[in-house]
Amino acid sequence: MKRYLVTGGAGFIGSNLAFALEGERKAGVTVLDNFSSGNYKNLIGFTGDIVAGDAQDRGWHDKVGPVDAVFHEAAVTDTTVHDQRRMMENNVDGLRSVLDYALKFGVKRVVYASSAGVYGNGKCPMHEGQSPAPENVYGFSKAIMDNVAREFAAAHKELTLVGLRYFNVYGPREYYKGHAASMMFQLYRQMKAGKRPRIFKYGEQVRDFVYVKDIVRGNLNALDAEKSCVCNLGSGRPGNFNEVVEALNKALKLDLAADYFDNPYAFYQNRTQADLRQARARLNYRPEWSLEDGIADYVKILEKETGLRIKD
Repeated sequence: MKRYLVTGGAGFIGSNLAFALEGERKAGVTVLDNFSSGNYKNLIGFTGDIVAGDAQDRGWHDKVGPVDAVFHEAAVTDTTVHDQRRMMENNVDGLRSVLDYALKFGVKRVVYASSAGVYGNGKCPMHEGQSPAPENVYGFSKAIMDNVAREFAAAHKELTLVGLRYFNVYGPREYYKGHAASMMFQLYRQMKAGKRPRIFKYGEQVRDFVYVKDIVRGNLNALDAEKSCVCNLGSGRPGNFNEVVEALNKALKLDLAADYFDNPYAFYQNRTQADLRQARARLNYRPEWSLEDGIADYVKILEKETGLRIKD
């Protein structure tokens, strides 16, 4: 049986990935999480081991021991966090610790979460060859992670290192994130309460929304990447917030008009779109979920869940 480590495995993407590795790949899975931003409820039903700790520390290395591959999802992902030292220590030093662990135990493959935040308001569609232009410290930390990974891969040819630049991910197991959860979840909660969905004027900002099930597929495909690389993971088919509201109305059988308000942020990405050519070539990544179908599936799951609602 293969054995994998998922750092940040109590978080949104990490928990979805941990269950997929257990279910689809029939693998043994160890989760590393400090449970400061993740939530144990995301792992109810998980049959593997859990090590409590911070990724940037080294104390967990010997507790986990050798594995076949690492999926490094642990990070500060809240883009409203402005503590630069905290962001860099968690994200960049966290990757360094994972790479040290891989060297110590002879792990041959590390897949890590990068971000479309490295592109800022760059030209669309965004491709891996364009110069990073992050607009906040979160995006900057991910750009530096990519630099660290590139240098490490060049120095250690025996290890395959795959960075995945996630675009705007939404889906099950994100409920605990509060204000940092996707707009799909936040608007769903508003509409379930009978409120008009609140979005910035006039809902025409474009995002490459990607369903978490496609993100999990991209991570699993990265196990077969032939060489180290950095690839975008998105839908490649961007939509705007008016379309999100329309899809939620359809899934919920409602007809609530958007409540538009002024955007209070000085920095705001008006458009994101993933160029997926490299992901197709290196990872055989082909997203399956359209925006409407992804939201419909997500709403079905949310409607079935009980006891997981966070209070306003």
